[in-house]
Amino acid sequence: MFGRIAHRYDLTNRILSGGIDVYWRFRLVEAVRRVQPTNVLDLATGSGDVALALARALPAGRKIVGMDFCAPMLAQADVKQAGRKSLASQVVFQQGDALDLPLGDGTFDVVTMAFGFRNMADRARCLKEIRRVLRPGGTALVLEFSQPWAWVRPFYYFHMRHLAPLLAGPLTGDRSAYEYLCTSIKAFPGRDAVSEEFRAAGFDPVSATTMTMGIVALHRAQRQADLS
Repeated sequence: MFGRIAHRYDLTNRILSGGIDVYWRFRLVEAVRRVQPTNVLDLATGSGDVALALARALPAGRKIVGMDFCAPMLAQADVKQAGRKSLASQVVFQQGDALDLPLGDGTFDVVTMAFGFRNMADRARCLKEIRRVLRPGGTALVLEFSQPWAWVRPFYYFHMRHLAPLLAGPLTGDRSAYEYLCTSIKAFPGRDAVSEEFRAAGFDPVSATTMTMGIVALHRAQRQADLS
């Protein structure tokens, strides 16, 4: 599905969100910058927005790996990177499955994910893999849709159920992908339940910050050192 819409993915996101998705990603990047990591893994990197933004925000010499299993999305990321040659040495895009990462244990200071966690076939396994590739003391930062404030929900879900597919269909040629978007967001648990999933995977402390009337949450979780 993501392969089918890759060519218009960024444009459609900007239109459907009114551009506020740029701000959401900015908040994620700023949270990473405050950690001051030496390297970052950006999972479900898609067209590479977060990975390239991290390369711009972090000091020179930091290494960012953008990973996704969808080859057409990674092709879009490569096109963006080619237009930003100054960032080429800092970002590597690589194909890989977030449920079975082709990476060593304890490799990264930070793992990020923007709007990909909701789409994982096995979220518990994904969190286990994130924890495995983080160094002890490392941080996971996951930006994802959440359940908006109660009074907002009728308007929000009307937009997602009816207007979003109507707008996205002509842009991408795939209305069904954006019908899935609404279904997946509505079925996804709220921030407190997602925080419990992080704790169950062995992260502590865990916190979540909401944005835009609860529509989005930025989840932060730390890998503690394993007990001997």
